[in-house]
Amino acid sequence: MNRGAREEERTGFQEGSGYGPKYDLQTDFVMVYGINESMPERIRQWKEYGYRVHLMTGVSWGGYQDYLNGKFDGRSHWDEAQKYKSGEYIIHGTSVDIPYMVPTVAYSQFLIDRIRPAVDAGVDAIHLEEPEFWVEGGYSEAFKREWQNHYNEPWIAPHESEDAQYRASKLKAYLYTRCLDRLCSALKEYSMVRYNRPIRFFVPTHSLINYTQWRIVSPESKLLDVPSINGYIAQIWTGTSRTANVYEGKRAERTFETAYLEYGMMQELVRGTGRRMWFLHDPIEDDPKRTWKDYQENYFKTLTASLLHPEVSHYEVAPWPKRVFEGLYPREDRNGKEGIPADYATVLLTVMHTLGNMDQPDVKVFGNETKVGVLLADSAMYQRMRPGVDTAGFMLKYDGTNEVELTDEYALELLNFSSFYGLTLPLIKHGLPVRPVQLDNVRRFPGYLEDYRLLILSYEFMKPEFPDLHNALAQWVRDGGALIYVGDDSDPYHKVKEWWNQGKRVYPSPREHLFECLGLAVNSQEGLTPVGKGWVNFLRVRPDRLAESAESAERLRAAVRETMAALNVGEMRWNPTNHFMMKRGPYVIASVMNESVHERPLELEGCFVDLLRPRLPIVRQVAVQPGNQVLLYDLEYTEEAGSGIVAASSRIENFIEDSSSIEFLAKGPIQLNAVARIRCSALPARIIMHADGIEIPLSIDWDEQTRTLLLQYEHRSGGIRITIIKGGTRQ
Repeated sequence: MNRGAREEERTGFQEGSGYGPKYDLQTDFVMVYGINESMPERIRQWKEYGYRVHLMTGVSWGGYQDYLNGKFDGRSHWDEAQKYKSGEYIIHGTSVDIPYMVPTVAYSQFLIDRIRPAVDAGVDAIHLEEPEFWVEGGYSEAFKREWQNHYNEPWIAPHESEDAQYRASKLKAYLYTRCLDRLCSALKEYSMVRYNRPIRFFVPTHSLINYTQWRIVSPESKLLDVPSINGYIAQIWTGTSRTANVYEGKRAERTFETAYLEYGMMQELVRGTGRRMWFLHDPIEDDPKRTWKDYQENYFKTLTASLLHPEVSHYEVAPWPKRVFEGLYPREDRNGKEGIPADYATVLLTVMHTLGNMDQPDVKVFGNETKVGVLLADSAMYQRMRPGVDTAGFMLKYDGTNEVELTDEYALELLNFSSFYGLTLPLIKHGLPVRPVQLDNVRRFPGYLEDYRLLILSYEFMKPEFPDLHNALAQWVRDGGALIYVGDDSDPYHKVKEWWNQGKRVYPSPREHLFECLGLAVNSQEGLTPVGKGWVNFLRVRPDRLAESAESAERLRAAVRETMAALNVGEMRWNPTNHFMMKRGPYVIASVMNESVHERPLELEGCFVDLLRPRLPIVRQVAVQPGNQVLLYDLEYTEEAGSGIVAASSRIENFIEDSSSIEFLAKGPIQLNAVARIRCSALPARIIMHADGIEIPLSIDWDEQTRTLLLQYEHRSGGIRITIIKGGTRQ
């Protein structure tokens, strides 16, 4: 647990305020948020306290009134604000002067000019947050101009047809890709020419799953084609993952399962690309009306969901820690508000510092190891409107911060995103590890599908943007893969003017072109068919139907079992279970689901430290009930034997041990309770804690059987120097 140099950038947070000792989380880096006049001073402050400093700013919205009102270049730019069909501006949050923007060339230049001072101030990286264009937008004058320039024809209102909506959405994704390319390339060149210093760019973005569900268009995988972008932050938290979906006919929040899919989507987005991915966690969420109990329960769900994806080991541990550790939220009895409970604060700090140690090469999956991929493409965002049905009234600002009254039956069905969840939840709920796989990457990276033997695909809610995707998929099947195709060709978006129906060979749906590439008849019957060394299983049903009942969910599960059996690969096994469990080095991560094969708890035996409890207790029997999660440290893990920090709610620096003593510095937010569990060869003879040269009191608890020492203390400014004088050494 002794933290190395901050250059590793394993953990970080974003904060719009200057340095504050009460939310000084002691991560590796901080993202100073916003490009106003105070930016250089805020950067200086955080640097002074030892942080690697990045800049973060919104790329689709922000406090950009100088640009909108003409102060920047003498011209008003309100014509570039995103608009609904009604002519109303699409506003971020509740500030009437902060609209979502159409990313024109002029707007890109404004952002370049405003961000350049951050390069001058010496930031190590820049994060351009949330490139978002709402599905309901596309009616501003700037967008009409961009349409004409891009398509070389007069603008067509997006609501007029599926084709107009699809083309409008493709243009929206292109515009933000262009904007980010211009921004990152120009500022990288500026940094090298002016300072001979490379600078990195990252895009904090929601998952493709959430953007599609919330009906937002964003570049997502297209940013992999922009060489000046170094990676992403996966902005996944309770606010996205608690969005309700339908399983076996019941609409409900399923925070763990949804987060598991969302984090999986982002892991697969960058898998094998060399691009950096940080996973975001949020100890609260944007909705300020919930209680601390609600925040904590859902935080544990998203946390464990993220840790079950071991190919990512970098984390944004909190956005806006000031609102976490200084904010007030409703009491359980709704009688007033209260600050963060002391125990939750301690647990949060413990988890945040544990995350910095998650780069563990030794990973073991318990239970089902067979991964099933469900293909998802950027184009899923392009067809989230049904022409002829007015949805603007109920979807004005569904961004996690506004309560939206969903009374229209069609509106509710659209937000459920059942076409995707119908293909995934029936498998996840029975313990099968499902990974959403980025379809667009199949043509970008040779061998992208090699980790998979079974994939599920439907074109009833998305489309393949390029025909050569089918050549790659067909070859993968012939080489021994198994593809389950789900769809009945009823989606009206099959008729958009795209490659499958515009050439000499016209296909009513892209599914027919895929089947032709596979050597199958376009009018194939349902069922299992061998193709080369592999198999294709065709379910002629709309995927959203698979979410409607227990019987339809079982239909998908039966198809998966049948396809696994046909592959006849020994390691492909699926034993239905109600939990996921994994070890990453000494860390045990588990989540038990309800609505599953049974309601029995997951029972574990061993010698563990419970990292989700404030006093880091040692537990030997753990029963994880359905709906709950655990994060444990295995004290019997052989690679971690000997002395050292087991867990701490502080940043541990300058750890030195010799035959007579252990000494280290513990740092964290002031006035918050901290704990540290430490391995010692025997009960210490004496423990000394100093802050600013003054000895301070502490509480200790010695566990003879595990030879671990629990220290409890309060963080102080500048950190606490802890010295443990060893006693006699036991053999």
